[in-house]
Amino acid sequence: MTSEALENVIEDVIDENVGTAGAAIIVDKELAALSVIVISLLKNIIYREDDLNFWSDLQKLQIRVRDYVFVLGLELIVDESEGYAYLQSRTDLDDIEIEKVLRLVPRRRLSFPVSLLLALLRKKLAEFDSSGSETRLILSRDEIVEMMRLFLPDSNNEIKLHKNIDTYLNKVIDLGFLYRLKTRSASRRDDGFEVRRILKAFVDAQWLSEFDAQLATYRMHLLEGKVEDDGE
Repeated sequence: MTSEALENVIEDVIDENVGTAGAAIIVDKELAALSVIVISLLKNIIYREDDLNFWSDLQKLQIRVRDYVFVLGLELIVDESEGYAYLQSRTDLDDIEIEKVLRLVPRRRLSFPVSLLLALLRKKLAEFDSSGSETRLILSRDEIVEMMRLFLPDSNNEIKLHKNIDTYLNKVIDLGFLYRLKTRSASRRDDGFEVRRILKAFVDAQWLSEFDAQLATYRMHLLEGKVEDDGE
């Protein structure tokens, strides 16, 4: 949600609470802003680059946001250096305690191809970070197709392969780990994709250090025919 939308929500709250006789009721603007920020976090990841004013509001109200979501069994994660914020289940709760509260941040079961794509993107991001000073990793659709081709069932149907990979890409975009960069071309095949840096928070360094073993497991699945190529 943009800062302009936030201002509109606050103004609506004020308008609803101003009496027709002209007697104004004091409205806690911070409370209205807090509600909008929490709702935005519950819906998706917040990125600093998307709206600097909104990010500033989050910084100002960070303590109140933490207190608010704490009672919901959630904790606020803010990475100032990378510029993103999100909610996750509190780490101090065990599984039984977590089940006792409403799970507002659901656990998502990912298909094998989507998990594979996340792993490959995370490794690519690590290589990118170690190679220079640029901060934005942008990959073409063709580069991603070639990355995945090695680990997917052999197929003579290129159209089906590209269609399936588009499905995986859309899922990763929905998860917030990729951002589609639109081009002037009418074809989506010319689109670029920015790897969002929050991926580092979900696929950590320890997991990455075992990447080769993970790939061996993927290959085993492939040889056993457990990897479906239907795009699910």
